[in-house]
Amino acid sequence: MKMVKSLILGSAAALVAVGGAQAADLPVKAKAVEYVKVCSLYGPGFYYIPGTDTCIKLGGYLRVETALNTNSVYGPTTSSNAGGHNRYTNYYTARSREDFNIDTRTATEYGVVRTFFDATFSWTTGNYAGTGSATGGSLYSGSVGPAGGSVNGTDGNPNAGALGVYYAFIQFAGFTMGKAVSQFDAPWNNYPANNFDGLVGGGGTVTGVNQFTYTAQFGNGVSLALSAQDQVQYYQSGVLNVTGITAAGIAGGSYGTNSYGGTVSPDFVASLRVDQAWGLFQASFAAHDSHVGYYGATELTGHPDDKWGWAAQLALSIKNIPTGAGDTINLQGVYTDGATRYNLQVLSPNAFSMYSGASTAGAYQSIGFANAPDTVFVTGGTQQSITTWGFRGGYTHNWDPYWNTGIYGAYAGVRFNDTSKAFICGSAAMGALLVAGSTCNPDFNVAQAGIITRWTPVKNLTFSGDFNWTRLDQKYSGQIVGPGSATAAKPAGVVYDLKDQDSFTLLLRAQRNW
Repeated sequence: MKMVKSLILGSAAALVAVGGAQAADLPVKAKAVEYVKVCSLYGPGFYYIPGTDTCIKLGGYLRVETALNTNSVYGPTTSSNAGGHNRYTNYYTARSREDFNIDTRTATEYGVVRTFFDATFSWTTGNYAGTGSATGGSLYSGSVGPAGGSVNGTDGNPNAGALGVYYAFIQFAGFTMGKAVSQFDAPWNNYPANNFDGLVGGGGTVTGVNQFTYTAQFGNGVSLALSAQDQVQYYQSGVLNVTGITAAGIAGGSYGTNSYGGTVSPDFVASLRVDQAWGLFQASFAAHDSHVGYYGATELTGHPDDKWGWAAQLALSIKNIPTGAGDTINLQGVYTDGATRYNLQVLSPNAFSMYSGASTAGAYQSIGFANAPDTVFVTGGTQQSITTWGFRGGYTHNWDPYWNTGIYGAYAGVRFNDTSKAFICGSAAMGALLVAGSTCNPDFNVAQAGIITRWTPVKNLTFSGDFNWTRLDQKYSGQIVGPGSATAAKPAGVVYDLKDQDSFTLLLRAQRNW
């Protein structure tokens, strides 16, 4: 692979030299090609860009994976149409992905100037969703799809795919500017021991967030980061006007109309971190502003005042524990008030609509639904913050240089105050859903556990299997008369039991890093 990288960089240098000779007005003697030289300043894999004092490293991976019993790679079956657990639920979802990253570094009198870019090219299986047609019609809803429009003419053609920009940032003199992992996140992000993407219990920006950050280094592994980061892409969990609540929305995992206004303030983050040979400790804090547009369609309807929320998180990593060389334990806990996505992070669900078998005679099936916004309000009222708490952790044990196993788990609680509960439970839509004698309580918990085993037969080639269980512990009781769901093919006008729901998934992955 080093030879390949040298050939790529050397070829680029040769092309530049030839292009310069052709552009000259008069014939000149061509300069000798500068061969690529190893740059040892920043670790293995770096080379000098010919003719400069800048070092460059190329890297990435190719990943092939199949997720079983889920419509995503890789999350639980918690919403339509996967949550319907019927013929519109995928038995498998496949993905192939190439990741490519470029790391450049230049030494200056102000310290190292670094740029980093990481992008992915992905092809993923799509889903079929019901259309509500009397003849049982369905619609392909994937990011790629067949050409010609016989299934879905809007999805491009068989050569289509998805491009993702994960990171694109500059680091200089202690500043980080651009799309990078949030300073709030623990170093393992969403993966204390797992490949499963949807763990609750902490912040997680796997694909980076736009930010402006200053990091002060105090020595002995102690650092403090102060950051302003974009909240729009990853940290808005919903500001819901419950006046717009509907029965279908409730069963689908929504308690009203999402009513965001324009951007006003970024999220502000502070993170204190201690890195030592034994591991790491980190304390993070974030402030988050919920800014609503209007109560109604025009400015004349008015609006609620902004509501500032916050989140706090502690994280601990212990390395090289006595169970074996390279074994690790990663733990974190979080509390949020009006800043839900710092707990139920963007790759984990914050809305649930799940079905399974009935528990009582006469019921068609059972359902569990829930939603975790930042705030809720009604027209003419003020925003009410939703509070959450959670934790997650993982333990990885290395059996030998080729095999390791990780066990992991997470738990999160979501709580509505009495005013919020009155908005939701006192609505006409909720009254129309609940069968007499049933109780309304939008509070809920999410429990998760999993196990993963990895085999690395040769360096940088890993095969893994990750089994995950996710449970929605909802607090409603009794029954509802279902409003129906076209996408999940669920009928209206029949009785559903209100019951906790489960998701079981398995991810099989092969990955080659380079």
